Amino acid sequence: MVVSSRTGRGGGNGDVSAGQRMLSAVSGSLLTSVLVTPLDVVRVRLQSQPTSSAVRNFSAAASSQSLPQFANLPPNLGVTACCREVFWVSNNAQFCVAGGPAAVAASASADCAVEETQRRTFTSTLDGLRKIARHEGISTLWRGLSPTLVMAVPANVIYFTGYDSLRYSPRSPIKRHVPEAYTPLVAGSLARICAATVISPVEMFRTRLQASTHNPQSTNGARPSGVFITTFRGLRELVHLQGYTSLWRGLTLTLWRDVPFSGVYWWGYEVVRNHLAGMRLRHTADAAISSRDHQNPTSTFTDSFIAGGISGTFASIITTPFDVGKTRRQVVLHHNDATNIPDDIKGALRPEERSMPRFLLHIWREEGVAGLWRGWAARCLK
Repeated sequence: MVVSSRTGRGGGNGDVSAGQRMLSAVSGSLLTSVLVTPLDVVRVRLQSQPTSSAVRNFSAAASSQSLPQFANLPPNLGVTACCREVFWVSNNAQFCVAGGPAAVAASASADCAVEETQRRTFTSTLDGLRKIARHEGISTLWRGLSPTLVMAVPANVIYFTGYDSLRYSPRSPIKRHVPEAYTPLVAGSLARICAATVISPVEMFRTRLQASTHNPQSTNGARPSGVFITTFRGLRELVHLQGYTSLWRGLTLTLWRDVPFSGVYWWGYEVVRNHLAGMRLRHTADAAISSRDHQNPTSTFTDSFIAGGISGTFASIITTPFDVGKTRRQVVLHHNDATNIPDDIKGALRPEERSMPRFLLHIWREEGVAGLWRGWAARCLK
């Protein structure tokens, strides 16, 4: 819908008002949010799930029975038929309580952890969709939809309206100082910087909400808190401990992801779309017919759809490492916060607190190239 406004400018169909561009941006983004939120949930889970080394660390801990603090737990903390509860300890490893409230059976808990880890670990986008729907309910695939819809209005109004203004307005400084061939790249990058900065706190809340695998359990007859409330409380505690600037945690990585994505996307989109339109003109003998065909809504939609798919896929693939870094920084849970870090490593700098190049280098050293491109398929589909 926004595309048609640009086509109208270029094709002589008349100018499109700012209000119409805002309306098309918001309505398109709302529909897209509803359709692709399941892919976004799987992408976040794939990028934030523990590594295989964490599971191995758990096995060693369970075998040595070095976690006696879980021995006196109530017997009704059921998670699966095998596990009474699965805990995440400070090294991000899983600890499964399989015995009664007075003892922990090491071998049984190790077997139980294998089952629980398989249930929680996703090997692909399709595997993630299937396991989340089966074990957590289909509605979980739309977790984070409400903040996504809240983000859609300001983010897309700023982004698309800003892009159109920077790209086409006669008063735009970009048109005066940037060659025409690179105007889409610069306009898309600047518009994304503004939009990402404004909605960063909401996106952080959404990322944590989607990454959560918490299943509330009632305690002493009290009604359990939902995932939404639990996530909100965690974010409020983070603000209390580290200040309001913590709400923009991961913004730098978000900009590293979104700015090159937007620049590459808009540049590639317009290049491919113009190339497709040119091919149609060259293969049409009658110039008058070709001119009308170039402005035909069906042809415009087809060109825009193909150009957006090609450009978006390419931009998604090359910026996925920054998306992985952003997700992991934003889903740092309470047991990784300063108040819960063991005394022997309290002075150490966590990987998530390092600069973007160092953090991504850490991921590459720990998990290889595959770790940097976790969730790429879900992101490209989205």
